[in-house]
Amino acid sequence: MTRGLALCVIATVAATPIRLAGLQSNSVTIGSKSFTESVILGEIAAGLAKEEGYDAIHQEGLGGTRLLFNGLVAGELDVYAEYTGTIFQEIFSGQYISTVADARRKLDSLGIRMTEPLGFNNTYAVGVLPETATRLGLRTISDLKNVPSVRIGFSNEFMDRADGWPSLQREYELERNNARGLDHDLAYRALEANEIDAIDVYTTDAEIAYYGLTLLEDDKDFFQTYFAVFLYRKELAERAPEFVDALLRVEGRIDEQRMQAMNARAKLDGEDETAVAADFLANSFAITSQAQVDGLWHRLKQRTLEHLFLVLVAMAMGISCAIPLGVVAFKRPRLGVLILGAVSTVQTIPALALLVFMIPLLGIYSPPAIAALFLYSLLPIVRNTHAGLSSISLPLQESMDALDLTPWQKLKEIELPLASPSIMAGIKTATVINIGFATLGALIGAGGYGQPILTGIRLDDMGLILEGAIPAALLALLAQAAFGFFEKKIVPRGLRLRRTN
Repeated sequence: MTRGLALCVIATVAATPIRLAGLQSNSVTIGSKSFTESVILGEIAAGLAKEEGYDAIHQEGLGGTRLLFNGLVAGELDVYAEYTGTIFQEIFSGQYISTVADARRKLDSLGIRMTEPLGFNNTYAVGVLPETATRLGLRTISDLKNVPSVRIGFSNEFMDRADGWPSLQREYELERNNARGLDHDLAYRALEANEIDAIDVYTTDAEIAYYGLTLLEDDKDFFQTYFAVFLYRKELAERAPEFVDALLRVEGRIDEQRMQAMNARAKLDGEDETAVAADFLANSFAITSQAQVDGLWHRLKQRTLEHLFLVLVAMAMGISCAIPLGVVAFKRPRLGVLILGAVSTVQTIPALALLVFMIPLLGIYSPPAIAALFLYSLLPIVRNTHAGLSSISLPLQESMDALDLTPWQKLKEIELPLASPSIMAGIKTATVINIGFATLGALIGAGGYGQPILTGIRLDDMGLILEGAIPAALLALLAQAAFGFFEKKIVPRGLRLRRTN
């Protein structure tokens, strides 16, 4: 057991990646949120960094506001695009910050600087299809109050933001249970399919014109202005001054029409965000750079390595910790009740919630994903180890006692070999579960097969979704086959023959 716990500690240390690139003076890490416009702005920043001779690392699609801002403060990101209204109402919610000057002072105290607006205001609005507006008599947001049956589908982040649904509901006295949360990009398809009646939109969304949406008048002036800006770390001005100077040149260069056109090229026409950003840089700053789009096999290789890293490290930690815990649970029944109860409780926590719980402790990228996968691997292995040891018959236990073996000899030479089929089954179950759950790691920049899945959802591209889903399923099948091979090496031959007969 001591050896197993030591391996657990070693695996934990090995699972914490050292971001060598981030420590180099010529490297800049750029983040973006999980919607197309943010990714395009991130690619613009990355293109400027490369033009100035820096290695640009763009971590795209990193979930919501808090995740990116906390990553920026912690130094895990160097720069990302944000919006003034979000800074006032969400990041500094309840701190009575309502002016740019106040925001700059607060950001400065956190080691963050803010550019001037990039030139466009991407505020919120509530959109409906024209026929829905006519059928339900909707012209203003206040009109929603008069239609209790209206089906509202707001983005998940908007549902919880301080400047989102909770405040909108109070301001307009809307029914509390009328809105449900869903992915922003999926909301447009749900609206088109007549599954919901109203959604929240960003006013630079390309889909507004594509679907011909009617934007309800904000008759109580609830939504503030959301001017796009770049937030960046103060120390970046010393570490990468040329890049910061280039970033400041974007101020005032993108108006609403231009941003909406770029969104349309990426979202509706299927162009890569890198190519869209490269065109902007060429037209605005005469920066001629060839947009490099990785081929399918290169992407598959990269995502496979990332996914394997997450799963293998988490499983190494899980096996080295869970088997000793299962042994303790068997040897010490009272303590075993607590151990089995604890690992069972962890398993009831939703995967996404568990991942988020890890972020304040471990930041973003692979460490929190590995930690969450490690915790999810415990229950199947602990329970199966305990069950395998408990299933050893009483006559066998009496025979071991008669041989006058030490507890360690009994465990190593007899008990664990007898329990090995059950233990292997638990490891196999944990591995397959982790292969599926590891796709969520893409939400925090851990990569893996979840990256094309999330991008495919954002761009409504089934090919990209399958690019992540099919390899994940194949990897699970390969894992099952591999365990059949390892089982022959680990499980005693007599036990294998007895089980197949």
